[in-house]
Amino acid sequence: MRLHDLVWILAPLILAAPIIAAAQDYADCVVIILDASGSMDAKMPDGTKKLDAAKSALQSVLLRIPETTHIGLLVFSGTNVPDAWVYPLGPRDNEALAKAIQMPHPGGNTPLGRFIKTGADRLLEERTKQYGYGSYRLLVVTDGEATDGTLTQQYTPDIIARGITMDVIGVNMKQDHTLATKVHSYRRADDPASLQKALSEILAEVNTAGDDAAATEAFDLLAPLPPDCRRRDFRGSFAGIKKPRRSIAGCF
Repeated sequence: MRLHDLVWILAPLILAAPIIAAAQDYADCVVIILDASGSMDAKMPDGTKKLDAAKSALQSVLLRIPETTHIGLLVFSGTNVPDAWVYPLGPRDNEALAKAIQMPHPGGNTPLGRFIKTGADRLLEERTKQYGYGSYRLLVVTDGEATDGTLTQQYTPDIIARGITMDVIGVNMKQDHTLATKVHSYRRADDPASLQKALSEILAEVNTAGDDAAATEAFDLLAPLPPDCRRRDFRGSFAGIKKPRRSIAGCF
């Protein structure tokens, strides 16, 4: 066999090696966006402060999920938070995660739109690294409407169109969040027990999410969105929608 023939035979195998490795050693990824705005200092009917209830529920539920799931905790507003990524997306370190959950104190407003973009961009980055394998989830825990509502409405359909599962938990809200009918799942949590139950139900779905659909787009190039996202036409719901070959990077 001539050398150039051997090269043609081996080249596809060499190029496929990283993808084969990713298929064998991938992680499911979950980014949790925690609202630490001033209103989270308010008390629930049983007297527990909303943020304290959220911390307790996260502490209980996150430490029980499979070690194969990578976790990221992103906090908006609040005090005592030098970096919004109090726990960057990655393997679970129980001690570090426990400290990160307890870090934020309530304060500030609700820039939800900006932060769902930040969380989604990180998930898309990880999906590219894993060649599309694994499942990708964005979970929002909040007690109020976004102060940047226009951005929230712009980014949400685009996040869903890219194959990211998006869940929202409304913490002791007087009425359902405006995202309730726009995301994959919405749950009300009016007391600490229902908040923990909602988190448990959502995170229990992580391992049941199929990765084959994501793997079929392993070679998609994720180019940035146009700088002015307001010119984007977000037609259609998330049901049956095809994923565009773009990331959300560059939108904000």
